[in-house]
Amino acid sequence: MGEFTIELKNLQFFSFHGLYEEEKKAGGEFVVDVFAKFPAGKNNVTSIDETINYSALYVIVKEEMSQPRELLETLAQSIVEKIHTRYSSLKEIEIRIEKKNPPIIGYTGSVAVKYRQSY
Repeated sequence: MGEFTIELKNLQFFSFHGLYEEEKKAGGEFVVDVFAKFPAGKNNVTSIDETINYSALYVIVKEEMSQPRELLETLAQSIVEKIHTRYSSLKEIEIRIEKKNPPIIGYTGSVAVKYRQSY
């Protein structure tokens, strides 16, 4: 039996996640990618009810991104948990959260956390 992967890539948010006070006050730019795998049925998919609605996934991510967390790891786990609660048929969910311009003196790149959960 095959499987599908729904991908949401390059979702951009301005949020207030971070361990340091300046991050909590000033906020920062984040980029999120989500990959959600689920088994393909025996028949062709002909209805949104037979797949994962990417708009609903986006709403979950957007809601979680609006709730400040100190750690990206906590945020990633929370998003994955909420997605799986909504779509229990998912066999694997992977999320990548990138923080653009972290407050590290002299650092010119970004940092990211990737989390994968299989069911």
